Amino acid sequence: MAARSTAPEKRPGFFAQIRTLYTFTQKEFRWLPFLLVGILLLGIGIGVGVGFAIPPVAAWSVILWGITGLMLGILGSLMTMTRLSTRAMYKKIDGMPGATGHVLSTSLGRRWAASEMPVGINPKTQEAVYRAVGRGGVVIIGEGARGRLTRLVNDERSKVQRVASGVPVTVLYVGHGDDEVPIAKLASTIKALPKKIDRSTMAAVIKRIDSVSQSLTSLPIPKGIDPTKVRAPRPR
Repeated sequence: MAARSTAPEKRPGFFAQIRTLYTFTQKEFRWLPFLLVGILLLGIGIGVGVGFAIPPVAAWSVILWGITGLMLGILGSLMTMTRLSTRAMYKKIDGMPGATGHVLSTSLGRRWAASEMPVGINPKTQEAVYRAVGRGGVVIIGEGARGRLTRLVNDERSKVQRVASGVPVTVLYVGHGDDEVPIAKLASTIKALPKKIDRSTMAAVIKRIDSVSQSLTSLPIPKGIDPTKVRAPRPR
């Protein structure tokens, strides 16, 4: 009998991840190669300038400082490309059903509890409501046409207030209209909420809300977004 393979799946190497990151970002920002080359040249220029500015001036000193500048330029290029890849990802998923869940599940960090799955959904129109719980209280996020979200948002807010009385509830709507939050600023807006509850209260609120939450596994989840394809890969 052939032995069953238990070898873990091989992950792409560092340079493969860098190449994927570059390709993903360059599709959205065609000027990316020129920017990265400019950052590298700037780093080298700064390094060489420091080499000439610090006495005694010697060829080996200028070369070493130039190499140091090159390393700083490479680091700056990677940081810039990572930031731009995040912007590219947001531009790609903006307006897609399910984009809110993707952002909540990947960008809030450990201080907030949120799921990629909506807590309320209109199967016909794909309007959906999501929920996040953290030190800032409970945040209800509506995705879709604001007018058609009123009932879903009010139902979720009533449920939260019923089981977590006294905990602040903030309602946000994703979009580009008045009093709406662009998808690119959703995570930062939630994180900026002032702390209103402690960790023990937060854990109790999550437990209470989960106990009364209706399972949505039988409902159709908004389609149109594949996080594995739009998530900007990051080098490790």
